[in-house]
Amino acid sequence: MAKKKDGAETPPTTQGSKPDSDLLRVPAEVGFAAELQALAKADTYDRPPGWKLSPRAVQTYIGGGTVGDLTISPKYIGHERLVQIAISTLVTDRALLLIGEPGTAKSWLSEHLAAAISGDSTKVVQGTAGTTEEAIRYSWNYAMLIAHGPSQDALIRSPILRAMETGTLARFEEITRCASEVQDAMISLLSEKRISIPELETETPATRGFSVIASANTRDRGVNDMSAALKRRFNIVVLPTPATIEAEIDIVRRRVHDLASNLQLKAKIPADEAIEKVVTIFRELRTGQTLDGKAKLKQPSGVLSTAEAISVLANSMALAGSFGDGSVSSQDVASGLQGAVVKDEEKDRLVWQEYLSNVLKKRGSEWRALYTACSEMNE
Repeated sequence: MAKKKDGAETPPTTQGSKPDSDLLRVPAEVGFAAELQALAKADTYDRPPGWKLSPRAVQTYIGGGTVGDLTISPKYIGHERLVQIAISTLVTDRALLLIGEPGTAKSWLSEHLAAAISGDSTKVVQGTAGTTEEAIRYSWNYAMLIAHGPSQDALIRSPILRAMETGTLARFEEITRCASEVQDAMISLLSEKRISIPELETETPATRGFSVIASANTRDRGVNDMSAALKRRFNIVVLPTPATIEAEIDIVRRRVHDLASNLQLKAKIPADEAIEKVVTIFRELRTGQTLDGKAKLKQPSGVLSTAEAISVLANSMALAGSFGDGSVSSQDVASGLQGAVVKDEEKDRLVWQEYLSNVLKKRGSEWRALYTACSEMNE
Protein backbone atom coordinates (compact mmCIF):
# COMPACT_ATOMS: atom_id res chain seq x y z
CA MET A 1 0.00 0.00 0.00
CA ALA A 2 1.35 3.41 -0.96
CA LYS A 3 2.04 6.14 1.59
CA LYS A 4 1.22 9.80 1.44
CA LYS A 5 3.84 12.41 2.37
CA ASP A 6 2.48 12.60 5.91
CA GLY A 7 3.01 8.86 6.36
CA ALA A 8 -0.66 7.90 6.10
CA GLU A 9 -1.61 5.08 3.82
CA THR A 10 -3.64 5.55 0.69
CA PRO A 11 -6.52 3.12 0.06
CA PRO A 12 -5.51 -0.22 -1.48
CA THR A 13 -5.62 -0.48 -5.27
CA THR A 14 -6.35 -4.15 -5.76
CA GLN A 15 -8.17 -3.68 -9.05
CA GLY A 16 -5.37 -2.01 -11.05
CA SER A 17 -6.95 0.06 -13.78
CA LYS A 18 -10.21 -1.86 -13.87
CA PRO A 19 -13.41 -0.20 -12.61
CA ASP A 20 -15.02 -1.76 -9.56
CA SER A 21 -17.97 -2.97 -11.65
CA ASP A 22 -15.62 -5.31 -13.56
CA LEU A 23 -14.35 -7.05 -10.44
CA LEU A 24 -15.86 -10.28 -9.23
CA ARG A 25 -15.52 -9.16 -5.63
CA VAL A 26 -14.31 -5.89 -4.13
CA PRO A 27 -12.91 -5.44 -0.60
CA ALA A 28 -15.39 -4.32 2.04
CA GLU A 29 -13.80 -0.88 2.28
CA VAL A 30 -14.49 -0.36 -1.42
CA GLY A 31 -17.96 -1.89 -1.58
CA PHE A 32 -19.16 0.01 1.49
CA ALA A 33 -17.06 3.15 1.03
CA ALA A 34 -20.08 5.48 1.20
CA GLU A 35 -21.15 4.07 4.57
CA LEU A 36 -17.63 4.27 6.00
CA GLN A 37 -17.19 7.85 4.81
CA ALA A 38 -20.54 8.92 6.28
CA LEU A 39 -19.72 7.29 9.60
CA ALA A 40 -16.27 8.91 9.71
CA LYS A 41 -17.73 12.33 8.96
CA ALA A 42 -20.39 12.07 11.66
CA ASP A 43 -18.19 10.31 14.25
CA THR A 44 -17.72 12.50 17.33
CA TYR A 45 -16.29 9.87 19.70
CA ASP A 46 -12.61 9.36 20.46
CA ARG A 47 -10.75 7.06 18.11
CA PRO A 48 -7.98 4.75 19.33
CA PRO A 49 -4.54 5.28 17.73
CA GLY A 50 -4.56 4.20 14.10
CA TRP A 51 -8.34 3.70 13.92
CA LYS A 52 -10.43 5.24 11.15
CA LEU A 53 -13.59 5.13 13.30
CA SER A 54 -14.42 5.10 16.99
CA PRO A 55 -15.51 1.79 18.55
CA ARG A 56 -19.14 3.03 18.62
CA ALA A 57 -19.04 3.91 14.94
CA VAL A 58 -17.50 0.52 14.14
CA GLN A 59 -20.37 -1.15 15.97
CA THR A 60 -22.89 0.87 13.94
CA TYR A 61 -21.13 -0.15 10.73
CA ILE A 62 -21.19 -3.84 11.72
CA GLY A 63 -24.68 -3.98 13.27
CA GLY A 64 -26.45 -1.41 11.11
CA GLY A 65 -28.15 1.88 11.89
CA THR A 66 -28.54 5.33 10.38
CA VAL A 67 -26.23 8.30 9.82
CA GLY A 68 -28.21 11.32 8.75
CA ASP A 69 -30.30 10.21 5.78
CA LEU A 70 -28.08 7.21 5.05
CA THR A 71 -29.07 3.74 6.23
CA ILE A 72 -26.12 1.61 7.35
CA SER A 73 -26.76 -1.99 6.33
CA PRO A 74 -26.09 -4.67 8.97
CA LYS A 75 -23.01 -6.74 8.11
CA TYR A 76 -23.39 -9.25 10.93
CA ILE A 77 -26.72 -10.32 12.35
CA GLY A 78 -26.20 -11.91 15.72
CA HIS A 79 -25.41 -11.18 19.34
CA GLU A 80 -24.64 -7.47 19.71
CA ARG A 81 -22.56 -8.12 22.82
CA LEU A 82 -20.24 -10.47 20.92
CA VAL A 83 -19.54 -7.72 18.40
CA GLN A 84 -18.83 -5.29 21.23
CA ILE A 85 -16.41 -7.77 22.82
CA ALA A 86 -14.63 -8.26 19.49
CA ILE A 87 -14.28 -4.51 18.93
CA SER A 88 -13.13 -3.77 22.48
CA THR A 89 -10.53 -6.56 22.22
CA LEU A 90 -8.93 -4.76 19.28
CA VAL A 91 -8.73 -1.55 21.35
CA THR A 92 -6.28 -3.38 23.65
CA ASP A 93 -2.98 -5.04 22.75
CA ARG A 94 -4.66 -8.45 22.54
CA ALA A 95 -5.29 -10.25 19.27
CA LEU A 96 -8.79 -11.51 18.44
CA LEU A 97 -9.71 -15.10 17.60
CA LEU A 98 -13.12 -15.79 16.06
CA ILE A 99 -14.20 -19.42 16.48
CA GLY A 100 -17.32 -21.11 15.15
CA GLU A 101 -18.89 -23.69 12.89
CA PRO A 102 -18.29 -23.29 9.15
CA GLY A 103 -20.58 -20.61 7.77
CA THR A 104 -21.00 -18.58 10.97
CA ALA A 105 -19.59 -15.46 9.24
CA LYS A 106 -16.14 -15.51 10.86
CA SER A 107 -14.32 -14.34 7.73
CA TRP A 108 -17.13 -11.93 6.87
CA LEU A 109 -16.98 -10.31 10.31
CA SER A 110 -13.19 -10.19 10.31
CA GLU A 111 -13.13 -8.48 6.91
CA HIS A 112 -15.62 -5.83 7.94
CA LEU A 113 -13.89 -5.19 11.26
CA ALA A 114 -10.62 -4.61 9.41
CA ALA A 115 -12.33 -2.38 6.83
CA ALA A 116 -13.98 -0.22 9.49
CA ILE A 117 -11.00 0.00 11.84
CA SER A 118 -8.06 0.21 9.43
CA GLY A 119 -9.68 1.10 6.13
CA ASP A 120 -7.95 -1.93 4.62
CA SER A 121 -9.12 -5.54 4.86
CA THR A 122 -6.65 -6.94 2.32
CA LYS A 123 -3.71 -7.84 4.59
CA VAL A 124 -4.65 -11.52 4.79
CA VAL A 125 -2.81 -14.75 5.51
CA GLN A 126 -4.86 -17.73 4.35
CA GLY A 127 -4.09 -20.72 6.50
CA THR A 128 -3.60 -24.03 4.66
CA ALA A 129 -1.57 -27.19 5.10
CA GLY A 130 1.01 -25.58 2.79
CA THR A 131 1.30 -22.24 4.61
CA THR A 132 4.89 -21.61 5.71
CA GLU A 133 6.44 -19.37 8.34
CA GLU A 134 7.49 -16.99 5.55
CA ALA A 135 3.83 -16.15 4.97
CA ILE A 136 3.70 -14.84 8.54
CA ARG A 137 7.09 -13.14 8.78
CA TYR A 138 8.94 -12.31 5.56
CA SER A 139 10.70 -13.82 2.56
CA TRP A 140 13.20 -12.60 -0.05
CA ASN A 141 13.39 -11.65 -3.69
CA TYR A 142 16.10 -14.21 -4.38
CA ALA A 143 17.32 -12.60 -7.61
CA MET A 144 18.03 -9.35 -5.73
CA LEU A 145 19.36 -11.29 -2.74
CA ILE A 146 21.92 -13.12 -4.85
CA ALA A 147 22.88 -10.02 -6.82
CA HIS A 148 23.15 -7.50 -4.00
CA GLY A 149 22.80 -9.36 -0.73
CA PRO A 150 20.19 -8.73 1.99
CA SER A 151 18.56 -5.32 1.72
CA GLN A 152 15.25 -3.60 2.40
CA ASP A 153 14.54 -3.65 -1.34
CA ALA A 154 15.00 -7.43 -1.49
CA LEU A 155 12.77 -8.00 1.54
CA ILE A 156 9.27 -9.30 0.77
CA ARG A 157 7.06 -8.35 3.68
CA SER A 158 4.24 -10.62 4.81
CA PRO A 159 0.77 -9.13 5.32
CA ILE A 160 1.39 -9.27 9.08
CA LEU A 161 4.72 -7.45 8.80
CA ARG A 162 3.11 -4.76 6.64
CA ALA A 163 0.34 -4.38 9.21
CA MET A 164 2.92 -3.98 11.97
CA GLU A 165 4.74 -1.27 10.02
CA THR A 166 1.58 0.68 9.23
CA GLY A 167 -0.33 0.22 12.50
CA THR A 168 -3.24 -1.60 10.89
CA LEU A 169 -5.04 -4.92 11.24
CA ALA A 170 -3.91 -8.19 9.69
CA ARG A 171 -6.22 -11.15 9.20
CA PHE A 172 -5.22 -14.80 9.64
CA GLU A 173 -7.92 -17.03 8.17
CA GLU A 174 -8.28 -20.69 9.20
CA ILE A 175 -5.29 -20.62 11.52
CA THR A 176 -5.83 -24.24 12.62
CA ARG A 177 -5.28 -25.44 9.06
CA CYS A 178 -1.60 -24.49 9.43
CA ALA A 179 1.04 -26.81 10.83
CA SER A 180 1.77 -26.40 14.53
CA GLU A 181 5.26 -24.95 13.97
CA VAL A 182 3.78 -22.28 11.69
CA GLN A 183 1.14 -21.40 14.27
CA ASP A 184 3.78 -21.15 16.98
CA ALA A 185 5.64 -18.52 14.96
CA MET A 186 2.80 -16.23 16.03
CA ILE A 187 3.56 -16.62 19.74
CA SER A 188 6.61 -14.36 19.92
CA LEU A 189 5.10 -11.98 17.37
CA LEU A 190 1.97 -11.46 19.47
CA SER A 191 3.93 -11.28 22.71
CA GLU A 192 6.78 -9.01 21.70
CA LYS A 193 4.89 -7.06 19.02
CA ARG A 194 7.96 -7.03 16.78
CA ILE A 195 9.57 -9.14 14.07
CA SER A 196 13.32 -9.67 14.05
CA ILE A 197 15.15 -9.69 10.69
CA PRO A 198 18.58 -11.16 11.49
CA GLU A 199 19.84 -10.90 7.90
CA LEU A 200 19.53 -7.10 8.14
CA GLU A 201 20.55 -6.98 11.81
CA THR A 202 17.35 -5.13 12.59
CA GLU A 203 13.82 -5.65 13.81
CA THR A 204 10.45 -4.13 13.01
CA PRO A 205 8.35 -3.03 16.01
CA ALA A 206 4.59 -2.77 15.72
CA THR A 207 3.08 0.67 15.31
CA ARG A 208 0.08 1.58 17.48
CA GLY A 209 -3.11 0.29 15.92
CA PHE A 210 -1.61 -3.05 14.91
CA SER A 211 -3.43 -6.25 15.83
CA VAL A 212 -4.41 -9.60 14.35
CA ILE A 213 -7.86 -11.04 13.75
CA ALA A 214 -7.66 -14.82 13.36
CA SER A 215 -10.40 -17.30 12.59
CA ALA A 216 -10.64 -20.99 13.43
CA ASN A 217 -13.12 -23.63 12.44
CA THR A 218 -14.54 -25.79 15.21
CA ARG A 219 -14.79 -28.68 12.74
CA ASP A 220 -11.02 -28.45 12.15
CA ARG A 221 -9.89 -28.68 15.77
CA GLY A 222 -8.43 -32.10 15.13
CA VAL A 223 -6.35 -30.90 12.17
CA ASN A 224 -3.73 -28.80 13.99
CA ASP A 225 -5.15 -27.74 17.32
CA MET A 226 -3.75 -24.50 18.68
CA SER A 227 -1.34 -24.78 21.57
CA ALA A 228 -2.33 -23.42 24.97
CA ALA A 229 0.51 -20.89 24.69
CA LEU A 230 -0.88 -19.50 21.43
CA LYS A 231 -4.47 -19.45 22.67
CA ARG A 232 -3.37 -17.31 25.62
CA ARG A 233 -2.28 -14.61 23.19
CA PHE A 234 -5.84 -14.24 21.89
CA ASN A 235 -9.14 -13.10 23.24
CA ILE A 236 -11.56 -15.73 21.94
CA VAL A 237 -15.05 -14.93 20.68
CA VAL A 238 -17.25 -17.88 19.72
CA LEU A 239 -19.71 -17.09 16.94
CA PRO A 240 -22.80 -19.28 17.24
CA THR A 241 -25.07 -20.48 14.50
CA PRO A 242 -28.25 -18.36 14.22
CA ALA A 243 -30.37 -18.95 17.31
CA THR A 244 -33.74 -18.98 15.53
CA ILE A 245 -34.97 -19.94 12.11
CA GLU A 246 -36.29 -16.40 11.66
CA ALA A 247 -32.80 -14.96 12.20
CA GLU A 248 -31.26 -17.46 9.77
CA ILE A 249 -33.88 -16.72 7.12
CA ASP A 250 -33.16 -13.01 7.47
CA ILE A 251 -29.41 -13.57 7.05
CA VAL A 252 -29.91 -15.80 4.01
CA ARG A 253 -32.34 -13.38 2.39
CA ARG A 254 -29.99 -10.42 2.78
CA ARG A 255 -26.90 -12.24 1.55
CA VAL A 256 -28.70 -13.80 -1.44
CA HIS A 257 -29.89 -10.35 -2.44
CA ASP A 258 -26.35 -8.96 -2.14
CA LEU A 259 -24.85 -11.85 -4.11
CA ALA A 260 -27.44 -11.58 -6.86
CA SER A 261 -26.65 -7.90 -7.26
CA ASN A 262 -22.87 -8.39 -7.15
CA LEU A 263 -22.86 -11.34 -9.58
CA GLN A 264 -25.53 -9.75 -11.79
CA LEU A 265 -27.57 -12.95 -11.83
CA LYS A 266 -30.30 -12.85 -14.45
CA ALA A 267 -33.04 -14.28 -12.26
CA LYS A 268 -35.57 -13.15 -9.72
CA ILE A 269 -34.71 -13.34 -6.02
CA PRO A 270 -36.19 -16.61 -4.66
CA ALA A 271 -39.54 -16.20 -2.94
CA ASP A 272 -39.58 -16.10 0.86
CA GLU A 273 -41.28 -19.50 0.79
CA ALA A 274 -38.33 -21.05 -1.08
CA ILE A 275 -35.80 -19.46 1.29
CA GLU A 276 -37.73 -20.72 4.31
CA LYS A 277 -37.84 -24.27 2.91
CA VAL A 278 -34.09 -24.39 2.27
CA VAL A 279 -33.28 -23.00 5.73
CA THR A 280 -35.74 -25.43 7.34
CA ILE A 281 -34.12 -28.42 5.62
CA PHE A 282 -30.63 -27.28 6.58
CA ARG A 283 -31.53 -26.65 10.22
CA GLU A 284 -33.26 -30.00 10.62
CA LEU A 285 -30.45 -32.03 9.06
CA ARG A 286 -27.83 -29.99 10.91
CA THR A 287 -29.43 -30.53 14.33
CA GLY A 288 -30.61 -34.09 13.69
CA GLN A 289 -34.27 -33.46 14.47
CA THR A 290 -37.33 -31.81 12.99
CA LEU A 291 -38.11 -28.24 14.01
CA ASP A 292 -40.98 -29.39 16.23
CA GLY A 293 -38.63 -31.84 17.97
CA LYS A 294 -40.97 -34.79 17.35
CA ALA A 295 -38.67 -36.83 15.11
CA LYS A 296 -34.99 -37.66 15.30
CA LEU A 297 -33.04 -37.58 12.03
CA LYS A 298 -29.79 -39.01 10.75
CA GLN A 299 -27.23 -36.30 10.01
CA PRO A 300 -25.24 -36.11 6.77
CA SER A 301 -21.46 -35.81 6.76
CA GLY A 302 -21.50 -32.16 5.67
CA VAL A 303 -21.96 -29.13 7.92
CA LEU A 304 -24.96 -27.59 6.12
CA SER A 305 -24.10 -24.11 7.31
CA THR A 306 -25.90 -20.85 6.71
CA ALA A 307 -23.26 -20.00 4.11
CA GLU A 308 -24.10 -23.18 2.20
CA ALA A 309 -27.81 -22.32 2.27
CA ILE A 310 -26.91 -18.98 0.68
CA SER A 311 -24.83 -20.80 -1.93
CA VAL A 312 -27.68 -23.21 -2.75
CA LEU A 313 -30.06 -20.35 -3.44
CA ALA A 314 -27.50 -18.37 -5.44
CA ASN A 315 -26.80 -21.45 -7.57
CA SER A 316 -30.53 -21.91 -8.03
CA MET A 317 -30.76 -18.37 -9.35
CA ALA A 318 -27.87 -19.04 -11.74
CA LEU A 319 -29.68 -22.11 -13.09
CA ALA A 320 -32.98 -20.26 -13.43
CA GLY A 321 -31.35 -17.31 -15.18
CA SER A 322 -29.17 -19.37 -17.53
CA PHE A 323 -31.43 -22.29 -18.40
CA GLY A 324 -34.91 -21.33 -17.18
CA ASP A 325 -37.35 -18.47 -17.40
CA GLY A 326 -35.69 -16.41 -14.65
CA SER A 327 -37.94 -17.65 -11.84
CA VAL A 328 -36.38 -20.08 -9.36
CA SER A 329 -38.26 -23.38 -9.58
CA SER A 330 -38.36 -26.40 -7.31
CA GLN A 331 -36.07 -28.22 -9.77
CA ASP A 332 -33.49 -25.43 -9.48
CA VAL A 333 -33.56 -25.58 -5.67
CA ALA A 334 -33.43 -29.39 -5.68
CA SER A 335 -30.27 -29.35 -7.80
CA GLY A 336 -28.52 -27.18 -5.25
CA LEU A 337 -29.76 -29.19 -2.29
CA GLN A 338 -28.52 -32.44 -3.82
CA GLY A 339 -24.96 -31.15 -4.07
CA ALA A 340 -25.04 -29.56 -0.61
CA VAL A 341 -26.41 -32.57 1.28
CA VAL A 342 -24.87 -35.50 -0.58
CA LYS A 343 -21.14 -35.07 0.03
CA ASP A 344 -20.41 -38.72 0.81
CA GLU A 345 -22.04 -40.67 -2.00
CA GLU A 346 -23.03 -43.80 -0.08
CA LYS A 347 -23.88 -42.53 3.40
CA ASP A 348 -25.37 -39.14 2.54
CA ARG A 349 -27.55 -40.42 -0.28
CA LEU A 350 -29.29 -42.79 2.13
CA VAL A 351 -29.62 -40.07 4.79
CA TRP A 352 -31.13 -37.69 2.24
CA GLN A 353 -33.51 -40.32 0.88
CA GLU A 354 -34.69 -41.18 4.38
CA TYR A 355 -35.30 -37.51 5.15
CA LEU A 356 -37.25 -37.04 1.92
CA SER A 357 -39.44 -40.09 2.57
CA ASN A 358 -40.04 -39.62 6.29
CA VAL A 359 -40.23 -35.83 6.54
CA LEU A 360 -40.70 -33.91 3.29
CA LYS A 361 -43.18 -36.35 1.77
CA LYS A 362 -45.50 -35.95 4.77
CA ARG A 363 -45.53 -32.15 4.81
CA GLY A 364 -48.45 -31.54 2.52
CA SER A 365 -49.12 -30.01 -0.86
CA GLU A 366 -46.95 -26.90 -0.41
CA TRP A 367 -43.86 -29.14 -0.17
CA ARG A 368 -44.93 -31.61 -2.88
CA ALA A 369 -43.11 -29.98 -5.82
CA LEU A 370 -39.83 -29.73 -3.92
CA TYR A 371 -40.14 -33.28 -2.60
CA THR A 372 -40.72 -34.64 -6.10
CA ALA A 373 -37.82 -32.69 -7.59
CA CYS A 374 -35.44 -33.76 -4.81
CA SER A 375 -36.49 -37.42 -5.10
CA GLU A 376 -35.85 -37.38 -8.84
CA MET A 377 -32.41 -35.87 -8.32
CA ASN A 378 -31.48 -38.46 -5.68
CA GLU A 379 -32.42 -41.51 -7.76
